[in-house]
Amino acid sequence: MMNHEFELVPKISEMRRFLLLIGLLTYSLSAVAQTAPDTITYSRHELLISMRDGIRLNTVIYSPAGISEPVPLLFLRTPYGVSRIPSPNKDPYISDMAKEGYIFVFQDIRGRYKSEGTFEMQRIMRDKKDPKSIDESTDTYDAIEWMLKNVPLNNGKVGMYGVSYDGWTALIGTIDPHPALKAVSEQATPADMFLGDDFHHNGAFRLSYSFEYAFMEEFSKKDTLFPFDRYDTYEWYLKLGPLSNVNEKYFHGSIPSWNDFVNHPNFDEFWQKQSMAYRLGKPTVPVLHVAGWWDQEDFYGPQKAYEVLEKQDKLNKNFIVIGPWNHGGWSRGSGSGLGNIKFGSPTSEKFRKEIQCQFFGYYLKGNGNGAFPEATTFQTGSNTWKEYNSWPPLNLTKTQNLYLRSDEKLSFTSPQDTLGYDQYLSDPSHPVPYRPRPVEETYGPGSRWYTWLVQDQRFVQNRPDVFSWETTTLTSDIEVTGNLMADIFASTTGTDADWIVKLIDVYPETYPDQFNMGGYELMIANDVFRGRFRNGFIKPEPVNPGEVYEYRIDLHAINHVFKAGHKIMVQIQSSWFPIIDRNPQKFVANIFEARESDFISTTQRIFRTRQYSSNIILPVVVK
Repeated sequence: MMNHEFELVPKISEMRRFLLLIGLLTYSLSAVAQTAPDTITYSRHELLISMRDGIRLNTVIYSPAGISEPVPLLFLRTPYGVSRIPSPNKDPYISDMAKEGYIFVFQDIRGRYKSEGTFEMQRIMRDKKDPKSIDESTDTYDAIEWMLKNVPLNNGKVGMYGVSYDGWTALIGTIDPHPALKAVSEQATPADMFLGDDFHHNGAFRLSYSFEYAFMEEFSKKDTLFPFDRYDTYEWYLKLGPLSNVNEKYFHGSIPSWNDFVNHPNFDEFWQKQSMAYRLGKPTVPVLHVAGWWDQEDFYGPQKAYEVLEKQDKLNKNFIVIGPWNHGGWSRGSGSGLGNIKFGSPTSEKFRKEIQCQFFGYYLKGNGNGAFPEATTFQTGSNTWKEYNSWPPLNLTKTQNLYLRSDEKLSFTSPQDTLGYDQYLSDPSHPVPYRPRPVEETYGPGSRWYTWLVQDQRFVQNRPDVFSWETTTLTSDIEVTGNLMADIFASTTGTDADWIVKLIDVYPETYPDQFNMGGYELMIANDVFRGRFRNGFIKPEPVNPGEVYEYRIDLHAINHVFKAGHKIMVQIQSSWFPIIDRNPQKFVANIFEARESDFISTTQRIFRTRQYSSNIILPVVVK
């Protein structure tokens, strides 16, 4: 995301805008210029169009010159400002489709940038009993209806697409869709803001992202960065103290999303109704879900959305692509690498040309045979593309347990000891940073936020509050494909605790192919679990000090080969700051109302015995 300047829409009546639009589009679409497909130019027009309740939404239309036959509409709705979007033939994200000739339509959603109305973060679904009620789905419907009637030479077919919030609006458009909506590609949509996406993971609050994003979207109608008084936000958030200081010192109740965080600390009806599991039913149009293995914002979302729709997909309308990308990485650049990690081929270019372009080409233009794989994934480690007839693939893997053992070892052989644990002191006043300091503002200048998931984990390895276990050097490849689960047995001297589990690929100390990767610790999967939610996310419960509990932590999907000569590592810690807020480690009913005196140091124990055999459950491909 970026800061965008506000521009005023020219003061011209809506009817005159319609007439001007029709004239411009008719001229450009009926032009007879004999140009090659890769030199199509686009004319631009911007205007306000009315929704059913009279609110007008700012809309930018790019129409291709030199095309005399009707063409489809590709539609993107965004809170990030459409005036910034370049001509389609100059935007790498859609330039391959632009060469084939589409009408591109971009729209500011309600209350953002030049659109009228009030912005509401992930606006909940309307009451269908009230004919005057609106939501993002009705705005999508109304906009499509207007386009069909007022944009000349459209062929009556519409596709929607977008990354992140724009992917969410695209998927929401499939709820009670307009009949002209024929295909959607949601890319990195959030699916559940309490269980796995931007604002929480397993109930643990994503502090720095949520604080900065809520301010950016809700302080004004345009994206605005919070004015931190220092470069290292790790220090700023530590000095902030308890979360109750946010409203007391900074927001003063003026940021609606922050107030929602405070008022809904558990998985109540507010969060449940926002989730895709609540909103979605069966696929109404073909949907292509897109995710990145190292998406720092919404890795959970597209996979969950795919899972929800797949349960009722009787007509083969539901597809998924997962590649070696960060958030939206497929929409820009070549995708031949991420940070220090190299993939050996331009993965993003492949997606845009061979997957996205062909998906919309088939459903909107009838090009090709439509024989799309159910799941297309890039297997990291081996750096190869794979196709599957289900995701996760069926009848391909066998579950193997990788156990935590004594002497900081990992083994596929279960422990037989009756006693055994590793322990560390967790001190909220000295939390483990989630990435090397300084921790720049998330979307600020020079931020390394975009690649933190592939950063070398050796930066925490000597901390006494991070514990690591690793295998011996692998003598053969281990291919892991499917869903991962951490099964951890642990105790704390406090009454609440966070458990962060990371699965890491440790490179050989000598790595001739790339010298700076020698000994590199690449995080392949990870997540956090807040102990108070071990029995369910609706009603938190305190932890009994000293009692051993089992924590089953979803580490989500993986498609990775741990190569011979590498090692597998597991790291566990109890803070991940400031991406995750500091757990007081003393149970309080609402962490957003905790006091400074509630924060205590505790001793954490991770057990590795016959009875309490902590392990990672791996779906290993059977050779």
